[in-house]
Amino acid sequence: MTGTIAVLGLGEAGSALALDLVAAGAVVRGYDPAVPGVDGVVVTGSEAEAAEGADLVLSVNSASAAVDALEAGLAGLRDGTVWADLNTASPGTKRKLAAIAAEHGVPFADIAIMAPVPSRGLRVPMLATGTAAGAMATALNSFGAAVEVMPGDAGLAAERKLLRSVFFKGMSAAVVEALTAAKAAGCEDWLRKIVVDELTAASASTVDRLVDGSHKHAVRRTAEMAAAAEMLGELGVRADVAGAARDQLAHLADSQDG
Repeated sequence: MTGTIAVLGLGEAGSALALDLVAAGAVVRGYDPAVPGVDGVVVTGSEAEAAEGADLVLSVNSASAAVDALEAGLAGLRDGTVWADLNTASPGTKRKLAAIAAEHGVPFADIAIMAPVPSRGLRVPMLATGTAAGAMATALNSFGAAVEVMPGDAGLAAERKLLRSVFFKGMSAAVVEALTAAKAAGCEDWLRKIVVDELTAASASTVDRLVDGSHKHAVRRTAEMAAAAEMLGELGVRADVAGAARDQLAHLADSQDG
């Protein structure tokens, strides 16, 4: 395949995507003020310059820079160029980007990257929503990407990704905190085995057990997690997750009383 794609942001994710696009035959124009260049990528001096002549622009910088990148790149866009935002931003930010793009007649796609990029590159699972989701998916998939289109407005892909993040990153935080405390208590290997065994044995019924148990036993578990948070303090470990679990359970208990 041939085509010209601009990649804004050549950090870990952006450079991996850019390298795979180059290998697949695309002409890649890149811009990143903090990265001097990536092999095979045409280095440019601004977002607008990178976007010149591009069929597709991939914004892969950061959520905080997403709006500025779009506004800076508008001047370089030609009619029909698709702007795809791949940053991990809130649904509200994605809707703001879509509105700015619409004001300037720019087709826009909200793209959620659903797994780590470095080990997968362009083949990382991606979910696309927005007016230009289909066009963006067709373009990228022709180079070997794995973009799935979900009907709906921009922001929905970001919503799905971040809902997953609440679960997965929250679970990760709990594991890190628990193992840190276990190490301080001198029993890290013991707790690590429990974590592995629980995750390995998980099934469809596990989710129901976790949710139902939290509601049914909210009062008792509030006291339990209060004691756990106190223990972490005694061990010199921050009780971020344990404290949050205590507070959530207390809220569930109060809701039941109401």
